[in-house]
Amino acid sequence: MTAFFQSRYWSLEFILGMGLTAFIVIGVLLSTWIFPDVGAIDLTARLVPPFERADHLLGTDPLGRDVLARIFVGGWISLEVGFLSVLGSVLIGVLMGLIAGYYRGVWDVIVMRFADVQLALPFILLAITIIAIIGGSLTNTIILLIVSQWVQYARLVRAQVLALRDREFVLAARAIGVKNRNIILSHLLPNLMGPVVVLMTLNVANNILLESSLTFLGLGVDPTIPSWGGMLADGRTYLQTAWWVSVFPGVAILLTVLGLNLLGDWLRDTLDPTGRTAK
Repeated sequence: MTAFFQSRYWSLEFILGMGLTAFIVIGVLLSTWIFPDVGAIDLTARLVPPFERADHLLGTDPLGRDVLARIFVGGWISLEVGFLSVLGSVLIGVLMGLIAGYYRGVWDVIVMRFADVQLALPFILLAITIIAIIGGSLTNTIILLIVSQWVQYARLVRAQVLALRDREFVLAARAIGVKNRNIILSHLLPNLMGPVVVLMTLNVANNILLESSLTFLGLGVDPTIPSWGGMLADGRTYLQTAWWVSVFPGVAILLTVLGLNLLGDWLRDTLDPTGRTAK
């Protein structure tokens, strides 16, 4: 218990990252209870500026809907798309990268050549093709992001495995007869998770922005469902007259991404044995 209060656990990046992330996550979890009428339309209160009315603290959108309520309720969709798509990409990409980097040979050629082909495809072209086949929805948007991003993790993990597979601790494990599966899970995986965690935090933000782009094109989630990306798209024509419609959802994205990035850096220092400093 005493070790938890050491300075490396209570660093500034951990406190800020945990505080920002917890604020957003708790607000999203309690949003449906705090704002039960998030979809209520009031045309008599349309485009109310922020901080002018107590019942609309951050103003209203062109349909008179409360911006603050839509930010927190919309966080369900944006965070779901961001986290689930990243989780799926990590599971597939890490597995493929471990296989390709450790076993090499035919597996390495197949996985990496397939990755090269996919990286050569423009994301919008891939999105239009997949959505045209399976249709647009929340689930399909998550599947699309997983398909388009697992390659990043596979290439990153493969490079890390290639650098680690001939290190002394791996050679020693082989020499005493440790099975390949145990070497991968116990020796390689813990030593390459730092870069993966950092990439995950960056991709959560990227996926929220991609969800916004797909929704703008009519390929993402239903535009009637509040999401941070959808709110950014809805307010693009009101930037000069009603800036708050887009700015405040953007601030929500900024705070969420900042918190996750700070936590990612802290986790990298904590999980990576080679990056720890002596105490």
